[in-house]
Amino acid sequence: MATILGIESTAHTLGVGVVRNGKILCNIKKTYTTKKGGIIPIDAAKHHLKNKNKVYAEALDKAKISEDEIDAIAFSQGPGLAPCLLEGMKFAKKLTKKLKIPLVPVNHCIAHLEIGNVTGAKNPVMLYVSGANTQIIAYEAGKYRIFGETLDIGVGNFIDTIARSMNLGFPGGPKLEKLSKGGKYLELPYSVKGMDIALSGIQTKIRQMIEKGINKKNLAYSMQEIVFAMLVETAERALAHTGKSELLLGGGVACNSRLQEMCKVMCKERGAKLFVPENSLLVDNPAMIAFLGEIMFKSGIKEKNIDRIDIHPRERTDDIKVSWRK
Repeated sequence: MATILGIESTAHTLGVGVVRNGKILCNIKKTYTTKKGGIIPIDAAKHHLKNKNKVYAEALDKAKISEDEIDAIAFSQGPGLAPCLLEGMKFAKKLTKKLKIPLVPVNHCIAHLEIGNVTGAKNPVMLYVSGANTQIIAYEAGKYRIFGETLDIGVGNFIDTIARSMNLGFPGGPKLEKLSKGGKYLELPYSVKGMDIALSGIQTKIRQMIEKGINKKNLAYSMQEIVFAMLVETAERALAHTGKSELLLGGGVACNSRLQEMCKVMCKERGAKLFVPENSLLVDNPAMIAFLGEIMFKSGIKEKNIDRIDIHPRERTDDIKVSWRK
C-alpha cells in the first residue's frame, strides 16, 4: 500500500491531491484568474505561494490522512511556466525534507495520459489539448510518442487569445463555448499539415474579423467547428497509423462538449472507443500528479537526494523513458 501526495503548479492551477492504491482520496485546487488579459506568470506564482499551505491543509483534511501516512511527494516537474513550476518544486522539497520521504518528479503531459486509466482505456491514442500543449500521443517502444502536434500555438492559448480579443476575460474556453450556442458558420482558414496543425493563420483572421465588427457569436461557433475538425482529423489519422482502437481525451480544452461530440462521431464511424475522464481530471489537477507519482513510486522511481532535482519548463512528452510500463 502506498499513499502519494501530488502537487500541481505548471500554470494557473495550484493543487494538492492524494492517491492511495490507484484511488483518488482528494483533488483540491485553487486557480489564478484575471478579468482582463491572460496568465501573468509572476502573478500566478505569487498566487501559488500565497495559497499553498491552505490548499495542503484542505487536502489532508479531505483525504482524511495525517502527514505520517504519506509515503512520497510527487510534483509537476514540467513542462510549464518556470515561476509557477518553481513554487511547486520548492513546496514539494520542503515537504520531503520535513517528512523525510522521497520525491517523485512527474511529467505533466504524461500525467494527463496516465489518469485516463480510470476510464478503463488500455492502450489509447490520446488527443491532448490544453493551454500550451496540443499533441496526439500514443505509447510505442518504451516512450509516449508524439505523432502530431501544433506547429505554433497551443489550442488553449489560441482560444484564450480570441477570448481576450472579444473582451471575455480568462479563462476563455467556457465563455466562448457558451457564446457559440446558436451561431452560424463563417468561412475560416483550415490548416492541417499531415499529422500536425497550425493555428496562427486562423487566429489572425478571426482578430481581423473582430475588428471589422463581425458577429462574435458566429465567430465563436465557426472557430470551434473549424479548429475542432482539425483536431479530430489528426486524431483519426493517428488511430489509422498506429492501428489502435481507443481515443482518450485529455487537457482542459477537452471539457468542451462540442469537441467531445465530434470525437464521439468520428470514433463511432471508425469502430473505435472514446474515453473521456470527468472534467475535474481533464483540467490541470493534482490528482493526476499523485496518480502517476504512485505508479512511478511503486516501480522504484524516486529520488532521495532532492538537491539533484530541478524543474524542466520545456520538457517534451517524448523525452521521458516510460520504464514503469511493460
